[in-house]
Amino acid sequence: MPVIDPKHACFKLRVAESSIHRWGVYAAERIPAKRKVIEYTGERISRKETKRRAESSDLIYLFTVDSYWCLDGSVGGSGAEYVNHSCEPNLRAWIFKGHILYMSLREIEEGEELTLDYNFGKDVEKVPCSCGTVSCRGTINVKH
Repeated sequence: MPVIDPKHACFKLRVAESSIHRWGVYAAERIPAKRKVIEYTGERISRKETKRRAESSDLIYLFTVDSYWCLDGSVGGSGAEYVNHSCEPNLRAWIFKGHILYMSLREIEEGEELTLDYNFGKDVEKVPCSCGTVSCRGTINVKH
């Protein structure tokens, strides 16, 4: 079972099965609004290597840092790679000095699943969304 690396989490978090997709990350305590929750960590890889890995696996934990670097959360990940997409997220990603920080958008209750809007580009292959929220746009991709 996947776990959270407490070195990178600022609150008590746990991984459990998710109704959204496979595993999810859940708050094990109340998290105030506008706070750093966890850092997304992983192997730093080039965009060329990112493309190669994306084409060779169906379970992908890649997060773009900038125009050259990505982090592969499947290698040395903090557990943040198990945060699922939602069209009504309670976290946002903040890229700061080469680090990917997940920040709370609002107060998050104990037991609540942590979610992030992945904002996949419209040029990326369409990925269906199963977040189940009222405002679900039906795809993880941004609609423009």
